[in-house]
Amino acid sequence: MKYDFLRLCAVATVVVSISFLTGGCAQTSVRSTDEGVGAAAGQHGEAMGAEESLSTAAKDKSVNSYSEGRTSSAMLPVYFDFDQSNIRKDQKGRIEGNAYYLKNHAGSTVRIEGNCDERGTNEYNMALGERRAMASKKYLLNMGISEDRLQTVSYGEEKPLLYGHDELSWAQNRRDDFVITK
Repeated sequence: MKYDFLRLCAVATVVVSISFLTGGCAQTSVRSTDEGVGAAAGQHGEAMGAEESLSTAAKDKSVNSYSEGRTSSAMLPVYFDFDQSNIRKDQKGRIEGNAYYLKNHAGSTVRIEGNCDERGTNEYNMALGERRAMASKKYLLNMGISEDRLQTVSYGEEKPLLYGHDELSWAQNRRDDFVITK
């Protein structure tokens, strides 16, 4: 009798665990068509609201239609390797795109904000952030952007985008943001 009771408890625990794991999590399916969320929900009789376009195409091709981090939506941030302030090869297209925007918007000025991940002392990171901002400024000057349109500031580790303590977070925080000020 005691054995049957323990066996029943074990089976009940397994059933409850399986129910929790499968019933407790929402199941979703990914659609590979362009029908959108509204159309898919309508097939099941659910009220999901109006269908929205997922297109990010900009009307003005010289302006990005999205923003990354604290960078103004017309420009892109530039990311750096750990403990480095040189512009990486894979980031040159981004900064050249920023130069292209500034050349085509002669009235615009930009603040280049140097940022670091949390590793290192506050003093070291402030200096590294300044070197990063100056590297981007120098690159833009070499691309023909007037110095009076560019200002720099270092935030060191004080303005992280991600607060994790892992390489993904640190990589996102090692950047220059380009903020249009005028």
